[in-house]
Amino acid sequence: MQERHIRILELLTENKKLEVTELSKLLNVSQVTVRKDLDALVLQGLVKREHGFATLFSSDDINSRLVYHFERKQHIAKKALELIHDGETIMIESGSCCALLAKEILENRKDVTIITNSAFIAEYIRKYPHGNIILLGGQYQKEAQVMVGPLVKTCVQNFFVDKLFIGTDGFTEPSGFTGNDFLRAEAVRDMANQANHILVVTESNKFSHRGLVSLMPTKNIYAVITDGQLPEHYELYLTEQNIQIIKTK
Repeated sequence: MQERHIRILELLTENKKLEVTELSKLLNVSQVTVRKDLDALVLQGLVKREHGFATLFSSDDINSRLVYHFERKQHIAKKALELIHDGETIMIESGSCCALLAKEILENRKDVTIITNSAFIAEYIRKYPHGNIILLGGQYQKEAQVMVGPLVKTCVQNFFVDKLFIGTDGFTEPSGFTGNDFLRAEAVRDMANQANHILVVTESNKFSHRGLVSLMPTKNIYAVITDGQLPEHYELYLTEQNIQIIKTK
């Protein structure tokens, strides 16, 4: 992704909605260039165009969550990719870091099978020829584009994998890893029952925040892949819990 594209995402994250003329001034490029940049971002499902404006999706929409700290998430996804090998079968849940990880896998690995409850991820990576996608069935949440409910549990019981990659909405020492949606958290736990290792991919700013519902006990986590800004006391605490900490530069 071009540096200017990343800057557009940052500006929209800060302002939610901007005119093409204003973006042109902020970026010091022509309006024609801005429109081409926005067209590229629209094709990637990252922004929306509305009558001379560019805007983000609603706060629960996976596209909106993908844009927030996009560059940081991209680095985390590339770091997590180092743990995945050609020919492997893995599970990935519906987080935004997870979506970027799925894209990295199909761009850089061969014959990897991805099992996911995220309809967004299935659509996001469908154009890549190298890899297989298994989409778990369930109740469809439209905004988040994710499958939840008891059918996810029924479907996922047919699979056993070594690694499950999950996101998180928060972490504190008393609560462990937390989420903001009960049904999504339940689906993650059902997937976790079928995996040998659970790996969290998340930005460091999620630490010290607490979500609404319990997602995963700290003791169940094998590794955390995050950025280099993870506070030292959290790194020490997680290391004491025998969790691997893998950080980007």
